[in-house]
Amino acid sequence: MNQTVEASSGRKFPVNGQPSPACFHQWPDTRDRHKWWFILTLFALLSALAVGTILVGTYAISLKDVYRVVATHVTGGDVSALDRLFNTVIWEIRIPRILLVMLVGCALASSGAVYQGAFRNPLVEPFILGVSAGASLGAALSIVYPRIFFNAQLGAFIFALLAVFLAYLSARADGKTPVVTLILAGVIINTLFQALVSIMKYVADDQALRAIVFWTMGGFYYGAWGDIRTLAPPISICFIAAWLLGWRLNVLSMGEEEARSMGVDPDLFKLVLIILATVMTAVAVSAVGIIAWVGLMMPHVVRMLLGPDNRFVVPGSALLAGIFLLICDTLARTLTTAEIPVSIITSILGAPFLFHLLRTKGRFIYGA
Repeated sequence: MNQTVEASSGRKFPVNGQPSPACFHQWPDTRDRHKWWFILTLFALLSALAVGTILVGTYAISLKDVYRVVATHVTGGDVSALDRLFNTVIWEIRIPRILLVMLVGCALASSGAVYQGAFRNPLVEPFILGVSAGASLGAALSIVYPRIFFNAQLGAFIFALLAVFLAYLSARADGKTPVVTLILAGVIINTLFQALVSIMKYVADDQALRAIVFWTMGGFYYGAWGDIRTLAPPISICFIAAWLLGWRLNVLSMGEEEARSMGVDPDLFKLVLIILATVMTAVAVSAVGIIAWVGLMMPHVVRMLLGPDNRFVVPGSALLAGIFLLICDTLARTLTTAEIPVSIITSILGAPFLFHLLRTKGRFIYGA
């Protein structure tokens, strides 16, 4: 017989399908020790894989070369004494690209976990409220009309936030924002902005059209230290805030009535969590384009392994997404002589995964 927990409203939830009473505390207790070990294992795997991917590429590089270059830069040594080719490949190309991959994976997967928990819908992903369509429109406008709009990254970020703001404003009525209405508003805004992107493709010349298509396919081709300095602060701040609010996300997952009975304002915290997740997604997408499936897949995998407690789902999804994207990006840049857009790799791997989720039925909702 399934064990159950009774909310203050009298409604019962299965412990294996909804958060247990311990999930409603801000800090995990000793009973969650095995979950912490799993998180630490993911962190160790991500670190080892990050080092390993530095060695993979067109130029053969040894671990000793990597250590020498990194140690020289970190300790402030004489960079001119380094081999110029190794210094360029390791420090200027591969390391910032790997850091960018991990940052983007963290942003997309943790945002997916937040969206799915806040909306209580396992099919929700970071792009559901029009972030991808808005970012695509901003980038397309910047590419077609560079004298009027700013660079593609800034344009994508502004229009991604604009799309979500319009969706939220459209769904807001009588001081409330129903989840179903918000999702439908996001679908409408998504469709509208995609139509505007199609207009931009229609009026663009051949060079601009290629640039738009290339951007929308997503990739880490031009990852540089400037991107790390731009992305790291907002993604880190939003991720930490979402992680700390994980226990409130557990409360929201029980429903609005139960959340209010436990002293949590569902509208307020839902708005805060949506803002955090949207900013992370908008920042990530503005830098690398559209990376599909990551925000949908990773939270599901972590829930299957650790259960529905969002205090572990949020960080676990971020770490697992970093591992997954590092593998996909390494394949994208090494399978052929011409680099494959990484979103193609994630889509090829993501579609069978979603099919598997649909077939498993009973385990599909929050790892039940």
